[in-house]
Amino acid sequence: MSVLNEVLKANAKYVDSFGDKSTLALPPARQFAILTCMDARLDPAKYAGLSEGDAHVIRNAGGRASDDAIRSLIISYKLLGTKEWFVIHHSNCGMEFFTDESIRGLLSKSLETAALGADGFYDVGKGPGSEDGAYIDWLTISDRNKAVLDDVSRIRRHSLVPANIPIYGYVYDVATGSLLEVPGAKEIGASK
Repeated sequence: MSVLNEVLKANAKYVDSFGDKSTLALPPARQFAILTCMDARLDPAKYAGLSEGDAHVIRNAGGRASDDAIRSLIISYKLLGTKEWFVIHHSNCGMEFFTDESIRGLLSKSLETAALGADGFYDVGKGPGSEDGAYIDWLTISDRNKAVLDDVSRIRRHSLVPANIPIYGYVYDVATGSLLEVPGAKEIGASK
């Protein structure tokens, strides 16, 4: 069953109360950006106290510093004036439940949705699959804190990222809603 009608109905209600949001400026008012996971349990507006127009929120699977995420952060700074960046991963992330090899294997068998069991994801679909998954770096996570440190470091070392932007590294705890600073991230991401 599609959620299309629910989404369109919700949008109609949103339009009715849109008010003066059309006057929000293009640059984010609070001049910062968050790189975080696409997980539906994370609501950056709530956990970071955001209103519309406050900050850029860049989301992908795992909240990883992929080439595209870094592209977005650079645009956020260079063209829209953000001055601070947050990398926020989270506990109980789906990216911790599989490896690059396992998703490549799943995709080679079937393109249908896999199931998650006690031993990880397994294929329940019918073929055909595709070997094209072998050409993607899935940026899976085997050590959450290390992944945050790696992402902060990758962003910090990028030749297009100015040294004066502080980059912070946190883990959002899905059990409590807390942002937990990753030890060492502040030092790696410190502005110079």
